[in-house]
Amino acid sequence: MTDRTFETILWEQDGGIGTITINRPEHFNGMTNTMLRETYELLHDVAQEDSVTVIVLTGAGKAFCPGADLKHYTSGAPSEPYREEHFNVPVLLHEMPQVTIAAINGACAGAGLGWACGCDLRYAARSAKLNTAFLDVAVAGDMGLPWTLPRLVGAGRARELSLLPRKLSADEAAAIGLVNEVFDDETFRAEVRARVERIAAAAPLARRAMKAHYVAAESMSFADFITLETKDHRTITASEDCKEAFLAFVEKRTPRFQGK
Repeated sequence: MTDRTFETILWEQDGGIGTITINRPEHFNGMTNTMLRETYELLHDVAQEDSVTVIVLTGAGKAFCPGADLKHYTSGAPSEPYREEHFNVPVLLHEMPQVTIAAINGACAGAGLGWACGCDLRYAARSAKLNTAFLDVAVAGDMGLPWTLPRLVGAGRARELSLLPRKLSADEAAAIGLVNEVFDDETFRAEVRARVERIAAAAPLARRAMKAHYVAAESMSFADFITLETKDHRTITASEDCKEAFLAFVEKRTPRFQGK
């Protein structure tokens, strides 16, 4: 999709599966203004690409992203200015047509947690730790946690996690619905990949419509949503892919989708 190179992230595409790796392992993938810009620009471009169906967001080394790199920001080193639109990274992860999956391989806190919560699904390695962390460094937060977190864990729990920040184990995060599933470190990448491949193999028209429906339902009345859903359902059930899926089911074989 893109042959661009980045300073703080890596982009790889394998068929319809794209992987964004936060790539500052020597700084435990702490976020900088450059990382914010590069991730925003990449997601903005990828969102326009039909060839990409699923995006995995993960971290290099031992961490996912622990939030802002405070050593960087307090060192006096130059930092590129940011633009407000760059803070829409979690919005893009949440609303872009592709299914987005956070593969939380290690420490995930602050703005990093905000990015993970913007994704459609979150899977964690058993050794991972998650934390809102913002109040511990005297900020109210960014990256949309007050919007995403209550939708995942409930309003009361979200407020508690924000007002009384603490490190959650991956298993604790799964127990409250913050992550979908936890895997042993040794099998983590393979388990996530298996789920990613299953989603990527789904019928393109139906998969995209399904994500769009979840996004639309967040801001529509039930009746208005049903109208939208029914209209799309008529179109999709008349598609070649749907006919192929029905036939493949009857014939007990794997369907061959064409995206039309």
